[in-house]
Amino acid sequence: MSEAAGEIRHHMVDAGGTRLHVAEQGEGIPVVMCHGFPGLWYSWRHQFPALAAAGYRAVAPDMRGYGRSDRPESAREYGRERTVADLVGILDALGIEEAVFAGHDFGASLVWDLPQWAPGRVKALMQLSVPRVPVSKRPPSEGFARLAEHHFTHMHYFQEVGPADEELGGAPERFLANVFWALSGGYRYLDTWKHPSEGNGYLDVLPEAPPLPWPWLSEEEFAYYVTEFRRTGFTGGLNWYRANDLVWREKQARPDEPVTVPTLFLVGDRDPVHEIMGAGSLEAMRELVPGLRTVRVLEGAGHFIQMEAADEVNAAMLDFLAGISA
Repeated sequence: MSEAAGEIRHHMVDAGGTRLHVAEQGEGIPVVMCHGFPGLWYSWRHQFPALAAAGYRAVAPDMRGYGRSDRPESAREYGRERTVADLVGILDALGIEEAVFAGHDFGASLVWDLPQWAPGRVKALMQLSVPRVPVSKRPPSEGFARLAEHHFTHMHYFQEVGPADEELGGAPERFLANVFWALSGGYRYLDTWKHPSEGNGYLDVLPEAPPLPWPWLSEEEFAYYVTEFRRTGFTGGLNWYRANDLVWREKQARPDEPVTVPTLFLVGDRDPVHEIMGAGSLEAMRELVPGLRTVRVLEGAGHFIQMEAADEVNAAMLDFLAGISA
C-alpha cells in the first residue's frame, strides 16, 4: 500500500467508553470513512494514499463490532445513539471539530444521520452505494420476514442469533471470498434469491468465487480480511443487522430532517442495492438531500465500489472535496 504524505498511523481511541481502532494518514481537512459489512478500516485502503497526497487527513475506524475495535455481544449496543456517539468520540479523541464523512453500506446508513444527530460536526458527506430513503412505516424485520416467505434473504437469516454466526465463523475464508464475489460487478447478486429460505444457509445460496487474484482484490489483500475475521468472527458485524429495528424505533422519536450539507453520491450500476431500488431512488433522494451536488453511477462496478473502481471513486472524491474547500 502506498504511504504518500506520511505513513498510515494506527491507534486505539476511547470513544466515550468504547475502544475503537482508528487508522489515519495525512494532514489537512479530515475525511472520516465508515465501512459496512463485511468490512474493516482496510476497505478504504485505496482512498488513504489518494486523500493524503492531495492534502487531506484520511481517517477510518474499524467500526464497532469489527477488527480491533470493541465488539459488544448484544445487538442492543448497536443502535443509532451508540454508533453516532462512536464517531463523535473519534472526533473528540483526535481533536477534530468538523469533518467530511464518507460511508459505505451500513456505514452510509449511519453517515446519512450524522448531520441531524451530530450537528456542527459534519462539513460534508461522500456516500457510496446506499441512497437516502424515507424511514419505513413498519419495523424492518417485518419486511425481511415477508421477503423470506418467497426466497432466501440474508437480511432475515441474520436476525436469529446463532445460525449465521456459526456458519460464517466456521468458514471465514470461503464466506468472504464468496460474498465479495457475489456482491461485485462480476456476478448478479439477485440470483441468490432463486433459492428458498427453508433449509438454506448463506453459504448454500452464494456462488463459489473464482480463484484469486481478481482485478480489484489480490491474494495479499484478501488475506488481511481472512486473518481479522478468523480472529473475531462475524457476530459484531451481524449485530448491525440485528439492530435495524432498534434504529427504526430510535428514529421514530427523531424523524429525519433534510440533509443540507454538501453531498456526493456514488454507486455502481451493478450494485444489487442499485438494482433493487432502481434509478428512481436517486432522483427521489434529491428531495431528502437538498445538499446533493453530484450523483455518479459507475459502469461495471458492484457493491464494493471503493475497491472495484478505486481510481474513479478517488477522482470523484477529490473533485468534490476541491469544490467544497475552495
